[in-house]
Amino acid sequence: MSKVRLAVIQMRGNDSRDTNVARTIEKIEAAVSDGAQIVCLQELFTGPYPAQSEDYRNFSWAETIPGPTTDELSVLAARHQIVIVVPLFERRAPGLYHNSVAVIDADGKISGIYRKMHIPDDPLFYEKFYFTPGDLGFRVIPTRYAKLGVGICWDQWYPEAARLFSLAGAEILLYPTAIGWIHSEKAELGAILHSSWHTMMRSHAIANGIWLGAPNRVGVEAELEFWGASFIASPRGEVVAEANHTDEAIVIADCDLALSDDVRTHWPFLRDRRIDAYGDLTKRWID
Repeated sequence: MSKVRLAVIQMRGNDSRDTNVARTIEKIEAAVSDGAQIVCLQELFTGPYPAQSEDYRNFSWAETIPGPTTDELSVLAARHQIVIVVPLFERRAPGLYHNSVAVIDADGKISGIYRKMHIPDDPLFYEKFYFTPGDLGFRVIPTRYAKLGVGICWDQWYPEAARLFSLAGAEILLYPTAIGWIHSEKAELGAILHSSWHTMMRSHAIANGIWLGAPNRVGVEAELEFWGASFIASPRGEVVAEANHTDEAIVIADCDLALSDDVRTHWPFLRDRRIDAYGDLTKRWID
């Protein structure tokens, strides 16, 4: 399939899993009404962002895959013949948790799982307390409409991850995200931080000649103001659809997958890679 209609959903989180899922289903239904075939939700969409503090009570948000949320969205995916990218706080086993994504294919079956590989530990982003680093690698997940490379938030800062997804045959990169401003930093650094985030992901699209979608949370949760600005970029890095910083939104665009071949032919970065000279990339530092 050459052309795919992609939607990324930008929403506020609240303290009710059932409310979050019900409201998300409403947004998915609206995206379907606008022709969406692939719908990507924001990071940890079933609840508030848990990692602003190290609080054992927050492990109660975790669930299994498959589990109640994937079961509910699988029915929706099959009914509408759509792909849904579902980011979850995964309870893999007692005491073992991941920041994960389940990709539900258009037949309602889980086509693949991705577990966040890069786990941050920054002020108000204390994810190492909650999440074990992923152990599935940078797998491409096949679906009816496109092959997906799905990273999660902090993964989006690493060109190595985007490249590995692309080399494995991804046709669309997706980065469900929960990123925002710390109140005390916004005045000085807000514009710079947002621009860096935006630029970094556009660079993945350009360097790999690939479509990219990034759904982010929006709204204020405790000390964080999630900046929204979810967007879809073309293989040339053009932002073809984008939300604002404050409102919930469905960001939707038609992605012509054949464009990747044209872009990669004229910008032959993959052709000219010196794979014989990159061995040191596997080192922590070159001494």
